[in-house]
Amino acid sequence: MQPLQPMRVDWVATPPPSAYPQPSRRSQKLSYGGPPNYPVPPRWGFPLLAWRWPTAVPRRGRAGRLGRRRAPAGRTAQNSLWLLACVAVWGALSEIWRYVLVALSRFGALSAGVVSASDAMVVSSSAITFTGCLLSLVLTLLWVRRTRNVAATLVGYGPSRSDRAALIGLVVPGVNLVVPGSVLAELEHAVARRPAGERPRPSRLLRWWWGLWVGSGLMFVITVLWSFRDSTQALADGVLLHALGDFVLAGVAVTTALVVRRITTLLLPVDAASVRLMRVVEVKDAPEPPLRSVRASGSPR
Repeated sequence: MQPLQPMRVDWVATPPPSAYPQPSRRSQKLSYGGPPNYPVPPRWGFPLLAWRWPTAVPRRGRAGRLGRRRAPAGRTAQNSLWLLACVAVWGALSEIWRYVLVALSRFGALSAGVVSASDAMVVSSSAITFTGCLLSLVLTLLWVRRTRNVAATLVGYGPSRSDRAALIGLVVPGVNLVVPGSVLAELEHAVARRPAGERPRPSRLLRWWWGLWVGSGLMFVITVLWSFRDSTQALADGVLLHALGDFVLAGVAVTTALVVRRITTLLLPVDAASVRLMRVVEVKDAPEPPLRSVRASGSPR
């Protein structure tokens, strides 16, 4: 039996893994492992927010500042126009009362106090209406001039008429029945941010205002020409013409106030608090969503 030979063992020293420089995580490129796979439907998702108009975000910058500066002028013109409309209706009712008294005078004498009260109402309403017309005209012209300049600054092109030509067209009799409508149509076209090469198309509200404006001018001419007649029936009919003219004037004042408010609103930035939020109530004619044939284990019912 041979004796055992001693085993030859070589000892090899290896450094630990921490001795080598570890690669940074930033340099490692993550490989795409496919879409995520969840054992149960995830409970995260988009927040429950309502839809809103794209213009709900208020416009900032020069446009908003210029619009806010012109807002007080528009409000002042609107207040004067609404006051003029109320006074014009008061004058029309006073003229109708006078016509009723004229009709009643055919059957007997009238009370002196009633006749004096009717005359006082007619005279006072006429004086206040005349003053209100001048005040509203001045304030509206100032608003038109400032708004035209603001619109020209915002859209980048000016109106076809200068301020002087527009003022002359608004004052000269006969011409002032046509020029104001075209001036406001161009202004409405500009504040709506429409292209300069497109022909201005007035809105329905502006067309109503234009028609009432022309009607008020014609009523004024007819009333002045009718006043030259001196017969009793002509005088009685003149009272009705004055009442009808006052009603038309009230319509002009109301529509003018609405036009001023519309154009001023288009110049002002949109207030997010005043925009009505929208939500989905019902979906019609939509395809049926695919249903799961097998419910995953652990998913809530």
